[in-house]
Amino acid sequence: MAWFKRTIKGIQTATKEKKDTPEGLWHKTPTGKIIDTDELEQNFYVSPEDGFHLRIGSDEYFNILFDGKYIELDSKLTSKDPLKFTDNKPYKTRIKEAEKKTGLKDAIKIAVGKSMGLEMVIACMDFRYIGGSMGSVVGEKITRAVNQAISKKIPLLIISKSGGARMMEGAISLMQMAKTSAKLAQLSNKKLPYVSLCTDPTTGGTTASFAMLGDINISEPGALIGFAGPRVVKDTTGKDLPEGFQRSEFLLEHGFLDFITPRTELKEKVNLYFDLILNRPIRSNKI
Repeated sequence: MAWFKRTIKGIQTATKEKKDTPEGLWHKTPTGKIIDTDELEQNFYVSPEDGFHLRIGSDEYFNILFDGKYIELDSKLTSKDPLKFTDNKPYKTRIKEAEKKTGLKDAIKIAVGKSMGLEMVIACMDFRYIGGSMGSVVGEKITRAVNQAISKKIPLLIISKSGGARMMEGAISLMQMAKTSAKLAQLSNKKLPYVSLCTDPTTGGTTASFAMLGDINISEPGALIGFAGPRVVKDTTGKDLPEGFQRSEFLLEHGFLDFITPRTELKEKVNLYFDLILNRPIRSNKI
């Protein structure tokens, strides 16, 4: 039975002594590509092999878009629990757990700073906090971001990444759709530009309100964008959905988006759109 015997002797390492590759040194994309995390960060969290855009948070977007310095606004706003909501777990407990897990106060951050020399306000959602759900704090922070843009007479960029309305706040969450839409109308009346960036995923009440109200609506490649999920749409319409339904490329083809912008070109393109809306000379990325 020599087939089952080890014939070559050498140094053997006990299983318990073997060391795995430290976490965070490599990343595997859903398409199966392996990439060094340092290289991934330098490429704005886009896989250079296949162009896959990883989900990133508000801090990463701020670092990509601002020139280096920015001031975060209203960073201490947190959600309350007016409905005393409980579904397997109290809402207050969910809030505490989400804060501890993510280090975030809610599903959005707002900041003001310069991008290619142009001062602007950026409001960026974060999917890590309760699925990027839109609650009272999200609506209030977007309102304050608009107020900041109006008071300083500067452009506004909103980066959406959301699973929709936050059910734990019930009708209060749904009211944020009207609240944010009304504030953006005020921004438009002041002739100040608003660019909406939809990232993966942008769904539910977010899509049905501020995410689709930009002077220019753009998206990252391959982003899931829609109101209801594909299963709900199929059950409602009773029809098979076309391939790529609700992906950014499909929406661009059918007129729901103006452009698809790779993240590696995002800073330059956002500033280009603002220059075009404001009808002024286009600035160089060398600024």
